[in-house]
Amino acid sequence: MNEAQARDVLAAATGIGGTARLLALGENAVFATGELVAKVGRADPALLERAERELAVADWLARAGVPAVRAAEPEPLRHAGHAVTLWHRLPEAVRPAGAEDLAGLLRAVHALPQPPFTLPRRDLLGGVERWLRLAGDAVDPADAAYLRARRDAYAAEVAALTPHLPPGPIHGDALPRNVHVGPAGPVLVDLETFSVDLREHDLVVMALSRDRYGLPGPEYEAFVAAYGWDVRAWEGCGVLRGARETASCAWVAQHAPTNPAAAAEFRRRVTSLREPTPSTRWHPF
Repeated sequence: MNEAQARDVLAAATGIGGTARLLALGENAVFATGELVAKVGRADPALLERAERELAVADWLARAGVPAVRAAEPEPLRHAGHAVTLWHRLPEAVRPAGAEDLAGLLRAVHALPQPPFTLPRRDLLGGVERWLRLAGDAVDPADAAYLRARRDAYAAEVAALTPHLPPGPIHGDALPRNVHVGPAGPVLVDLETFSVDLREHDLVVMALSRDRYGLPGPEYEAFVAAYGWDVRAWEGCGVLRGARETASCAWVAQHAPTNPAAAAEFRRRVTSLREPTPSTRWHPF
């Protein structure tokens, strides 16, 4: 889905015209207009279900008092198989979000009981096949086959893990980029990956950020201090890290057909997994 297609869906579903400003184009196209933010998903039944769940999560977090983005409409709008969700626009950020901001919000989420609706397990590797299909001929078939085999191997290892923390609700994509710091403090955004699974999923993300994406060591240590535990001390950390690297590599592949920078980043990532070179720097995308 390109920007023009997403704008057509947005206009048909909501009446919002061409003045909306594109904020992001990935799994969703995200637009800002007035006091609202609109997320336009691809035409995929699984993404429609995910949009419905994301709105339920937003309502649940609001009732629990966890600072998070709030929905402007309780149900997704639909057009031609696409889901469009509307959100209250957050005030301008007063500063960039840091690791400590994220840690405090994760502590609040990890203290929550099960919600009154069903959350899925964190299917970290579930998107690999779809992303590789979207990549098509833009990636080497041998690389795609390698990632599929790696996915299958890690899926079995993840299923056999013994957690250190009690399983429960998690954010699922716990990075400072999914925190917005406004005048009232930090809030969680991008709730679509909320799940019920190993809490360690949320912590491995930051450990991988330290090793792959250049997160400074002191910032990672601040995250650990604010959360109260370092996931790297857990024997299952390497397994979750490997699974997330596999998913992150395949995620970039979907953009390769139309974006040369994504194609280059995919090659960088898959090469570092094949060799393996766990310290090769990956670039955020």
